[in-house]
Amino acid sequence: MLAVAAGVFVVSAQTAGAAPAAPGSPGRVPAAADEPAGVLAPEAELADANTGAVKWSRRADTRAPIGSIVKVMTALVVLESGDLDRPVTIPQAVVGYDRKYDGSTAGLVPGEVLTARQLLYAMLIPSGCDAAYALAEAFGPGQAGFLAKMNATAQRLGMTGTHFTDPSGLPAPTGTSTYSTPADLVKLGRHAMTLPAFRDIVRLQTFHQPAGPAHRDHVWNTTNLLLRDYPGTMGIKTGSTDAAGTCLLFEASRAGQPLIGVVLHSDPVNDAAAENDARHLLDWGFGPVLSLLPIG
Repeated sequence: MLAVAAGVFVVSAQTAGAAPAAPGSPGRVPAAADEPAGVLAPEAELADANTGAVKWSRRADTRAPIGSIVKVMTALVVLESGDLDRPVTIPQAVVGYDRKYDGSTAGLVPGEVLTARQLLYAMLIPSGCDAAYALAEAFGPGQAGFLAKMNATAQRLGMTGTHFTDPSGLPAPTGTSTYSTPADLVKLGRHAMTLPAFRDIVRLQTFHQPAGPAHRDHVWNTTNLLLRDYPGTMGIKTGSTDAAGTCLLFEASRAGQPLIGVVLHSDPVNDAAAENDARHLLDWGFGPVLSLLPIG
């Protein structure tokens, strides 16, 4: 989404029961002997996707920027409206919005008309900030109204360490004004993955939207390379900004046992680092036995 230039510094692991830290530049936490090796992310969590039981975490209640993982909440607010066939016109303002923040786009053009359902594909697969902005305008109505719904939904879900100031996760007004915690994001991911319409989208590596009466032909490719590289992956969403670094909310399954997790700021710029962190966590979580069993 954005080029990243943020530096990092070393911090100690958060102690149990400590108050969440304010959003800011995260650091590297060395791995202990009893935790998965090779995980670079200073904030992370892995849990049983069925029960929510935490298998491992690092600074799980620490607040941090999350980039486009925000779009999971944006999708949830739209999905809960129950109006997925609503036509949405892409507003002219998306051009300035994307340019101002150098946001990733789905290649939408002002004046195109797509349904809310089609825009969910455009937002969640190629991480289209243009689609997120258009959905917020339509379902707020307006950005402020939509953000209020996002924050109200977070409170309803018990995401007490989370706050949204932009429907895409872009640094509006600042790089740290939107934030969440690993524990909150696992909670959000578990809830979103109970919705069939959401699951059907985030599992896809590519999606072709043929041209219609009021929109062009579009082909959207996922930003989540774990779907390609890790058998059994079921989603969910990447994220990256200068402040957030590279992040990934993910779910995968082995022999009917799904694991869900998140890694935040795995690297300032390298998306592969977040993917590798997720692989390390999943391999550790499944262990040598489940890793050999059938996918699913």
